[in-house]
Amino acid sequence: MPETDRSTGPAIELNDARLVLDGNAGPVAILHGIGLTVARGESVGLVGPSGSGKSSLLMLMGGLERATSGTVRALGQDLTAMDEDRLARFRRGNMGVVFQSFHLIPTMTALENVAIPLEIAGAEDAFARAEAELRAVGLGARMDHYPAQLSGGEQQRVALARAVVARPAILLADEPTGNLDGATGAAIMELLFGLRDRHGATLVLVTHAPDLAARCDRVVRLADGRLAPTAAEAAA
Repeated sequence: MPETDRSTGPAIELNDARLVLDGNAGPVAILHGIGLTVARGESVGLVGPSGSGKSSLLMLMGGLERATSGTVRALGQDLTAMDEDRLARFRRGNMGVVFQSFHLIPTMTALENVAIPLEIAGAEDAFARAEAELRAVGLGARMDHYPAQLSGGEQQRVALARAVVARPAILLADEPTGNLDGATGAAIMELLFGLRDRHGATLVLVTHAPDLAARCDRVVRLADGRLAPTAAEAAA
């Protein structure tokens, strides 16, 4: 029986998911009873004020934070029931994550940074596939450069290539344009949506930019760690 089934059912399901973290003054409730379903192939924009829980919700979806209670399922698998090793294997085979701060390994070239997830998975063609993804994001001439030799936009392109090189079913992006100027950020978003379309992945995007959120199939709003009602629900 395969560990994941990419063909049927939702990509992501959260049922009464709650997150409580330890703070200096004691436990802090971050997310309260989140119930959310994301369909396969859907793009969802997570929006809301700073501190509303957007990034924390994205981390729950990716298994990078563990729900204090409730369940989080991805591709039919219960992430809340997995230990850390199994979670890491699941993410490596099924998810790509893009952060605001790039998270590139400074001692590795762009090519090595993109190839490393495939190398860890034992792929024999890791560097050939990494090269193809770097060319796809316009960095064919920069593959042998280290992160410090690249601009912010170029570093984020490397991070995008790394996120999609294993052909993940789910792409999670946390403010991927937050550290970039407007024009560079717009170019990165074009690339992100283009890569998502090319690979047919489900995309969940955290952003403060209304125009970026509007490009998604659906916008989900958070406020104080809770899902905010839609305009239709609020009017009912």
